[in-house]
Amino acid sequence: MTKNCLLTVSAVLLAQLISLSAYSALAAEVPAIIPRPAQIETGSGAFRLDEKTVLVFDSRFAGEAELLTDRLRRATGFPLPAVKAGSLEINDGGLNVICLLFDTAHALGAEGYGLEVTDQRVVIRAAAPAGAFYGTQTLLQLFPPEILGAATGSGVDWTAPAVRVTDRPRFGWRAYLLDEARHFQGMETVKRLLDQLALHKLNVFQWHLTDDQGWRIEIRRYPALTAIGSRRADTQTGGWNNEARAGMPHGGFYTQEQIAKIVAYAAARHITVVPEIEMPGHASAAIASYPWLGTSGRRIDVAVTFGRMYDTYNVADPKVYEFLQNVLAEVMALFPGDVIHIGGDEVRFDHWQASPLVRELMKRENLSGPAQVQLYFTNRISAFLESRGRRMMGWNEILGDDLHGFLKETGGKEVAAESGGRKLAAGTIVHFWKGSLELAERAAREGHDIVNSLHSSTYLDYDYQSIPLDSAYAFDPIPPELEEKYQAHVIGMGCQMWGEWIPSRERLEYQTFPRLSAYAEAAWSPKAGRNFEDFRNRLERQKKRWDAAGIGYYAAR
Repeated sequence: MTKNCLLTVSAVLLAQLISLSAYSALAAEVPAIIPRPAQIETGSGAFRLDEKTVLVFDSRFAGEAELLTDRLRRATGFPLPAVKAGSLEINDGGLNVICLLFDTAHALGAEGYGLEVTDQRVVIRAAAPAGAFYGTQTLLQLFPPEILGAATGSGVDWTAPAVRVTDRPRFGWRAYLLDEARHFQGMETVKRLLDQLALHKLNVFQWHLTDDQGWRIEIRRYPALTAIGSRRADTQTGGWNNEARAGMPHGGFYTQEQIAKIVAYAAARHITVVPEIEMPGHASAAIASYPWLGTSGRRIDVAVTFGRMYDTYNVADPKVYEFLQNVLAEVMALFPGDVIHIGGDEVRFDHWQASPLVRELMKRENLSGPAQVQLYFTNRISAFLESRGRRMMGWNEILGDDLHGFLKETGGKEVAAESGGRKLAAGTIVHFWKGSLELAERAAREGHDIVNSLHSSTYLDYDYQSIPLDSAYAFDPIPPELEEKYQAHVIGMGCQMWGEWIPSRERLEYQTFPRLSAYAEAAWSPKAGRNFEDFRNRLERQKKRWDAAGIGYYAAR
């Protein structure tokens, strides 16, 4: 009986499956796993993957088993047959085995897992597919770095050290944002990124698909969005306010079929894709496609420079709401996750204040100023999304605070939209990126869920002098002054790869890695167990994994 891997196992049977190796929690012996597991003990001996290895899996984990065997086969060239648990008995005939088993005896949640490795076998136990998947990602990091290579390795000793891991994430929202509105990267780059997010146990891919400089998602009801809005005549280079240009057009977009493939690829790796469709600002590409969407009604081009553009959607026109609802309907059909991100940041108010229609709207709805106009618009969109069973998310300008001084520029006296009595819809997720942490604390106290992405700590487009690796590692999503009773509203964090100055995959990877590893550990690992020097030592092994996979990175320690 002690040699069997069965369909469902109890804690007692699991203990019998594992040999009685001595385990130690000595930090110096901990393998180079990123993010660092909640609990890890090292043992003696090692598991060796060879031509006789068999993978046994619970039928609930069939997808996770398929991904694992595919990776192991490609790296090793071994046959690695995979069979359902209960249909194979492991005897003393020399077979070694990797087991993916269903187990509810351990309160680890949907993303938690247990992993036990001995010289005889590997057992991953989980109560849900996500946990089983994360167990496989930890297992891969125990093998030599070549296990993640693009080609079959030869002459590699495919061993994994004996360990016992009990693991679960600190936060439920662990995100990476890719901005493709500014520079289109394409499917293969996105898939490479998703593989890295999965390895690092990040579970949200925020996809910034529309902005002033490009519209990257096919909307069949409005073909001009991609026929016109996906292409700009030139591109600013050399930095903010620079007159230099690339001297060539830039364009690209994803068809709905391509998006469906990427969403499915991510879902198989337990990553939810959250689309970001910017509104009511950062709308130049859409307005260039359909000028009647703009507050001024003027014809404009897709922006070739970067920064805060003036054109905004005309939030006083019913046809604009019809347009946005039709767009969002197609977006929701493509992205099955609960959350839709609407941006909402850096809205310039000049056109609204100059518009008779917007002034009429303000009078009719008793709106005291442009910040309340934006809040009125945001809540209408929130109500629409809620009616479709979705939840709205937006950058923290949606709360009505004047983060950029735009109200002062236009002669307004308004400080916060809520001062006029109108509040942000209760179910909205506030994506905090700018301003005093007191703003995030206030939002949490008022009952809003918060994702903390403070720009000075999490923006991957910032250079390594602005956000060095140790600063990225030290980031804590929970504001220091937030009372414990409100901390559950901080549901996680994100790191952001804004694309203004990221024209190539090489530059994208250079800016992303190795800081992605630091953010992954900040989002997953218990705060008490984190140590930068320990992380930096483990990162040296991770760099070898990137070398094997052909991933570029910033090499300095």
